[in-house]
Amino acid sequence: MSNEEPKLQDSMFRRLVQGRLVNGQFFLRYWLQIFAVLIMVLAYITNRYSCQHSMEQIRTLTSRLQVVETESFRVRGIYMSRIRESAMRQRLDSLGIPLSVQAQPPYQLSGNDEEAN
Repeated sequence: MSNEEPKLQDSMFRRLVQGRLVNGQFFLRYWLQIFAVLIMVLAYITNRYSCQHSMEQIRTLTSRLQVVETESFRVRGIYMSRIRESAMRQRLDSLGIPLSVQAQPPYQLSGNDEEAN
């Protein structure tokens, strides 16, 4: 048996190199299986390309969503501050309280407050 194995391997290798292992008869005999494998390989390649394209589109849309969410928070903050200010003005006017918005922001006086304690 050990003498037959090297001859068999040598014979298979020689037939492969000489082009006799995979010849026209092989393709005629297994054309349906070869065609099915070819279709599966093409479907795999198509699916992989589609998946990569979809993942890239998801990344792009995710980054756009983050930008839009940030802008939405900023605009909402501006809107809410305007609503609160106008509501307070209407409330003060309805109560007849003469308060107005300061032109300058408040400032803190620094002095010897700590030394007095």
